[in-house]
Amino acid sequence: MMGNYDIHSLELAQTGLHRIEWAFSEMPVLQLLLRRFSDERPLAGIRIGACLHVTTETANLLRVLQAGGAEIALCASNPLSTQDDVAAALVQEFDIPAFAICGEDNDTYYRHIHAVLETRPQITMDDGADLITMPRELDNEVARLKLEAMAVQIDSLSEEQQRYLSSWQEGT
Repeated sequence: MMGNYDIHSLELAQTGLHRIEWAFSEMPVLQLLLRRFSDERPLAGIRIGACLHVTTETANLLRVLQAGGAEIALCASNPLSTQDDVAAALVQEFDIPAFAICGEDNDTYYRHIHAVLETRPQITMDDGADLITMPRELDNEVARLKLEAMAVQIDSLSEEQQRYLSSWQEGT
């Protein structure tokens, strides 16, 4: 996977790993779930797109989901709370694509959301609904990816939903 990410620096990974491991030592429920999910793999083959605060707590949750078989891609829901060392550890140590840089600008923020949508997640974990409510300024391809991510077929949309999609495509 190395290469499918956009983070501040991989050089921060060891610091992030130490912090993630310390936080995990204080999370007994996630420890139990990690053992169980590693054995049972209930999420095998499931793609999860996550737009969450990139913190040690989030990292440990994603580790558990990954142990359960999920393929995960992460972007930051709040670039100001992103912990760059944690993002680096997720990429380097856990092979989880991360698109998150502390203080990233708006263009980068939306590019990161788009990168997660390109993984075609079947499940989203979304603090703030960023993955499914991107601004209209983004292209039609993003709208199509969003609909696919939500497993919505165009022909199954209601008239109102089709009007909304049409207005989005027309930019009105």
